Parts: sequence; structure tokens; C-alpha cells
Amino acid sequence: MSQKSLFAIAAVLAACTMPAWSDAVPGFDTSEGTKLADGQGYVTLVRLEHQAAKVNNGRLLVAFERPYQPGIPVYESLDDGDSFKPVVDVKDQVFPARDRCELRWQPNLVELPRDSGPLKKGTLLLSGNTTCSDDAGRLTSEHLQVYASTDLGRTWAYRGTIVDGGGSPDARDNHGVWEPNIVILADGRMVAYYSTEQHKAEGFNQLLAHKISTDGGATWSAEVADTAVPGGVERPGMAAVIPLPGRRYAYSYEDIDGPENNGQVHIKFSRDGLDWGTPSDRGWPVATMGGAWPAACPQIAWLPAGGDNGVLIVSAERAGGAGDPGGRELYWNNDLGRGPWWQIRAPVQKRTGNMGAGWTQAVMLRKDGRVLHITSSSTAASAADNENFAKNVILYASEKLSFNRYEAEDAARHDAAYIRDGSMSGRGRVRIAAGGKGQLDFDIRVDQAGTYPITVRFSPATLTPATPQLIVNGAGLAVPPSASDGWSDLTVKAPLTAGYNRITVAGGEHSADIDYIELGNPQR
Repeated sequence: MSQKSLFAIAAVLAACTMPAWSDAVPGFDTSEGTKLADGQGYVTLVRLEHQAAKVNNGRLLVAFERPYQPGIPVYESLDDGDSFKPVVDVKDQVFPARDRCELRWQPNLVELPRDSGPLKKGTLLLSGNTTCSDDAGRLTSEHLQVYASTDLGRTWAYRGTIVDGGGSPDARDNHGVWEPNIVILADGRMVAYYSTEQHKAEGFNQLLAHKISTDGGATWSAEVADTAVPGGVERPGMAAVIPLPGRRYAYSYEDIDGPENNGQVHIKFSRDGLDWGTPSDRGWPVATMGGAWPAACPQIAWLPAGGDNGVLIVSAERAGGAGDPGGRELYWNNDLGRGPWWQIRAPVQKRTGNMGAGWTQAVMLRKDGRVLHITSSSTAASAADNENFAKNVILYASEKLSFNRYEAEDAARHDAAYIRDGSMSGRGRVRIAAGGKGQLDFDIRVDQAGTYPITVRFSPATLTPATPQLIVNGAGLAVPPSASDGWSDLTVKAPLTAGYNRITVAGGEHSADIDYIELGNPQR
């Protein structure tokens, strides 16, 4: 997040607290998922794929923050995410006990896909933030450390420190460092991305930077700024970097106190993982055509699903616009980050109530095609107090996600009204005006040309039957009239071209409510 004391920091609460009206949304006081453990947030997940002993590939390791206890807990799954068991608590190995320093915050797990300096392919890395406090418990310094394991995460050895910082997050002279995220480049170099508040005198409230290590994390290069917006206000933070197909990289972050939408997630792209363009360039905002946008505590993942390009997934603690304010939707894109984004219901439905709920989320495609999702959730004991993360829990769930359904609230609206409705596919529906004035525009990308079945889920807005019109790439389709006075599915076939196609749902003789459209498999 933008400032890192997890308790009683007024600036953070202002930036990350959900809107007051969110409590009225159905489901905010419930959760769905299996409890993995007690934990306050910051989930990180890795699947072992590069072990010398092939029998060990497929194991999952997950780590997270746990309140009031030293060390970062590491759990393991041997059944692809059906169950988890504790493995070890990784504790600080640098500072003596008298210094009151603990490795406890912002874990990041990585498996080396290739050798990196003296570290061999398959070595596990855990980076995290060791924080030190004074006699009164006030934070005095931060140390972004790297630990390595060569025995499947059973034991860990200190490798080095990426960067040191200091000061309490609520102090005006704070110069803290936060949120390490490590990536191994194609040539084996290790890159650590992180947030730093050490450039306030230069006019940067907080910026995102990276350092490089060629000796397995023991020593690090000089700092290079990646995202730095001058003016002393904005706080870009929580960088997460992943490799993409074609040797490209994607980089997501939160833009706290940005010029338009506070906390909105942005993405940058790089061909080498090092050059992200002009640091003052914020990159591309993640948003749907309907104006929903994820905000705060983002994570990004690429899944080999949903088409030739796979699917990019962005998760966040909350959302703005027409997005779920509780952050219980994932955002997906099947064009490697180009074009519009779409929402889909997350497998774990976290309970909101404090800002630790959803403080980073992890997603991974399972071998059976379901998506594993792990994140933090508040509980009945913690939801009433925005600062009380200690009673939060880590939940996990797996579901088959349909990346061929496009929610009405994510389309561009013309003479149409968004209505929040928890009973709908995406917790919302859109009412379009009659007579062709009301329209929803869906810009949808497909891999191959062909004739596609297009299904529209709709209902008359009143007791008078209403059939919407369908227009594909400017051509109207013959749509049979519907006599239903309730929710029904209308399916027609239309030719689509490879690439982007505009599908418009327009109002018919009477107004109608639209839930979603869905594409079937193409017919050549």
C-alpha cells in the first residue's frame, strides 16, 4: 500500500478504506472459501516447475503475513490446491534479538526458472520486509531481504539485502522501503522491484524502482527509477512484475492519490524487464469500457487459458466506477493488456470490513482447468474495526472461470443505466432505453474468424415483453421476438473477424435489462 504501518496510520486508512455505502451491497458481511490459516494479508503463491527431481514439480507453496508473531509462514499443497499444510516459519537471520527486528511483512515467493549467479535452477527465493521497532513499538527501519531454499522450502538461508529504509510511516521525514518483488530475467540476472520513500526531497512522495543482482541476491546494483511522478503527492506502489509470452514483461502497480481515480491500477510493459519508459509516464490504466476500475493492493498474473494469448488477470483490494467496491471481482484481458478489461466473479468471496481483506490476492491455473484463488478475508470478529487485521483469515477456493462471458456493466453505455444487483452474473445489470436509443457496446477480441453463437441474457424492464436488437460490426441481425416477461436467453449466430469486433445490444420496442452476453465456439 501507499504507507506501510498496518495499524493506526490515518493516511493509509483514508487511501484504502472502502466507500461508506459499500456495506449496503449484499454479501459484504459474508465470505465464501476454505480457511487455509489465520493471517492478515499479502498472499504470495508459487508452483514448483523446475526441480531437478521431477517428482517434486507440481507442489504449491504459499506465504502470507501473520499478525503478532515473528516470521513469515510458508504452507504447502501436494494436491494442486485442494489442501494445505504448514511447512516452516521463515524468520530474520540478520539482526540480534535485542534490536527488536522481525521478518514479517510483504512476502514474495519465486522459483528460479534458470540459474542466477551461484543459485541453481529450481532454487526458491523468499523476499520480504524485516522491520525494526523502538522500545515503544514505533517502527524505526525497514530492510528488504532475500532468503533462499534448496530443499523445497524446508529451510532458508539469508542471501542479502536489496535496500534499507527508515522512519515510521506516519512521520513526515519517513524514508521507508516496501514491497519487494523479484523476477529472473532471460539471461539469469535477478531484478528486485520495490517502493521507496527516500526521494521526498527531490519531489517524489513515493516512487517505484529496481535493482539488479548478478550474484544470486548477495549484492545489488544502483537504484533505477521505473515509475516516479513529481509533485510530492502521488504514491505509486506495490509493483508486481510477470513475464509474458514473447519475452515481454508486464508491470502492475497502484497509483495512490493519482489525479483522477485514487488507487487505480495501472500497467506498464517492457521488452527486457528493465526499461519501462519515462518514469513520469503512469502507463495504461486498467478499466472496463463501462468505467469500472480496480484499485489498491494489485497483483497481476498470466494464465494459459482463454485463447492464443492467454489471459491477464488483475486483482485488487477494491474497485471504483461500476466495479465491486469490495474487490470481489477479478479483471481479465485476452490481448496481453491491450484493449478493454472485463470483470469476472472471483472464486474466493472475501468478507470486507477492514482494509486487510484482499491485501494482495494470488491466482493460478490448476492442472484440471480450474483457477485457484487465495486471499485474505475479514471475519465477524475483525470486520467492525478497520485496523483490526489480527483476526483476519486466509481463504482459498477453485472454480472454472468462463473467459467468454462479457458482463453488461463492463460495456460502454448509451442511454442506459447501471443497476447494482447481487443476483446477477456480475452483481449488476444494465437497463437500456427503448427504440434503439439505449445501447451497450462490447468490443470483443477473438482469435479466429468464424460464425459464433452469441447469447444475450435479458429481461423486460416492465411486464411488457421486450426483445433487444443485436448489431455486429455495424450489421443488424435478425432476432426472433421473445414473449417472456422474465429472464431468458436469446441466441443468434453471427460472423466475427479475427481480432476485435463490436457487438452492440440495443433497445427494442420496450426497455430491457441486460445481464451479459456470451460467445460460443466458432463454426467455420
